[in-house]
Amino acid sequence: MRYIMPARPNHLTQATADKLAALGQQIRAYRKALSISATTAAQAAGMSRITLHRIETGEPSVTMGAYFNAMTALGINFGIVPIELPEATAPRRDDDHRGWIPARIRLADYPQLKQLAWQVHGTDELTPTEALSIYDRNWRHIDEGSLTAHEKELVEALHLGLGEYHAKL
Repeated sequence: MRYIMPARPNHLTQATADKLAALGQQIRAYRKALSISATTAAQAAGMSRITLHRIETGEPSVTMGAYFNAMTALGINFGIVPIELPEATAPRRDDDHRGWIPARIRLADYPQLKQLAWQVHGTDELTPTEALSIYDRNWRHIDEGSLTAHEKELVEALHLGLGEYHAKL
């Protein structure tokens, strides 16, 4: 049996390499959150465990088809997010709702959450539990300097009301 080396990728910018690494980390984190072994996920995606490992480490030589197969096997939706998102306007508030958690959280009202929830399709709203889960899993991708005061209040309220408070802000 002859071993074929994977093709060398074209030159990648650091930004592209970072995005591939982040995608691989998200795929791995999602697989682990589902308590699915690498072997089982690889079999479901029709690939070897080694290829799945290469995807989870962001290897650029793995085909996009393989990345999509892994994501599909795990039930991860993929969507295209424009590089420059329009700025959302702060929602109107009649009074201060500090510590208040809405029953449904509109993505358009929280720009950082909207960016983190790129994989959520078919809805413009999340439950508070879904929003907290997305913030917690992806906090390392938050640009804290871009958080609006309204979004900071939401994150604090979610942690206080639904989970152990971690002083992230």
